[in-house]
Amino acid sequence: MKIIVTSLFVQDQDKALAFYTEMLGFVKKHDIPMGKFRWIALVSSDEQEGTELILEPNDHPAAKEYQKKIFTDGIPATMFGVADIHKEYNRLLEIGVHFTMKPTKMGEFTIAVFDDTCGNLIQMIHK
Repeated sequence: MKIIVTSLFVQDQDKALAFYTEMLGFVKKHDIPMGKFRWIALVSSDEQEGTELILEPNDHPAAKEYQKKIFTDGIPATMFGVADIHKEYNRLLEIGVHFTMKPTKMGEFTIAVFDDTCGNLIQMIHK
């Protein structure tokens, strides 16, 4: 068994699509109309047949509440691995990404946390 799809609640699918593709460098794999929303699937630019990230609208009240509570409590909604956390941190800072935690050594790992502007905190980890 393996993970093939995971989702992330977002407040605005268009804004999230722009942030995740233009700022983070993910690649749009699917963008399918589904009523008033869309099935938007992104993949890593270097692993285009890998796990898909779905930009899920937070239209349901439970989704909105969940997203708001974990954001307020400072809990990242998901984690992305990077080869060089300091290089990626500096790249993202230069293009205006707001970090709530700069790269910090935590045992054998180094992590950083940023705001995706769509209602989520995202953790990066040096893999």
